[in-house]
Amino acid sequence: MVASHIQRQLLIIGGAEDRSGDSPILREFVRRAGGTKANLVILTAATELPREVGENYLRVFERLGAQSARIIDTETREDAASSTALEAIAIATGIFFTGGDQARITSILKDTDLDRAIHKRFKEGCIVAGTSAGAAVMPDKMIVEGDSQTNPRIETVEMGPGLGFLPGVIIDQHFSQRGRLGRLISALLLEPASLGFGIDENTALVVSDQQIEVIGEGAVTIVDESESTYNNSDKILKDEALAVFGARLHIVPHGYKFNLDTRQPIPNE
Repeated sequence: MVASHIQRQLLIIGGAEDRSGDSPILREFVRRAGGTKANLVILTAATELPREVGENYLRVFERLGAQSARIIDTETREDAASSTALEAIAIATGIFFTGGDQARITSILKDTDLDRAIHKRFKEGCIVAGTSAGAAVMPDKMIVEGDSQTNPRIETVEMGPGLGFLPGVIIDQHFSQRGRLGRLISALLLEPASLGFGIDENTALVVSDQQIEVIGEGAVTIVDESESTYNNSDKILKDEALAVFGARLHIVPHGYKFNLDTRQPIPNE
């Protein structure tokens, strides 16, 4: 008997998504997690205000009709071994990382029992979502921090390990609103095999296996420098300007798609 294909799904949000109106992005998360049968877990490791932030999302998901939603707050790595948390993840159909500080998420969760349990559910078909800092941790290498509204320079960005749900890419969020093209390009020169995705606010990537669809009111800026013809990263000091020739750039708005295997955008027809 041939095993049926399990679709691995991510929903990666650029931050500041609508939570008080029609909430189309969070609505899509609930729908893909099972709709009125959705069993959601809200992870607040990124924020120093876990109760306030968690309850905000709890109200939204309940309003949208999810069957259940619960908050898991992990302030320490010991919390990530909690049997209560592990049991909640084991039956979740949707797992949501809130915003805050992405370094808090990895320092508390990475390589813990909870991290392994989340990856297990993801491989079994549970949708994993994150906004802002929760988006930044989705790749295997993430932007820890960096300057906005600047030209590309090596010192512009600090990289670190992410949670590895979407390897081979780099995610930046609040992208157009904070002028982060320079730091995304800088990050790509530090991780040259990667694709760069700059996600605007109230905009999201919906990842189903190797295909991405953009939803929301903004756009996603995709930078691919894997076939660029020249850069001077090996010739300059860290505070000097980077030069990059021949990189490819795509602007992908709502309804358009992108194939991760071919590295090509797909028109909305």
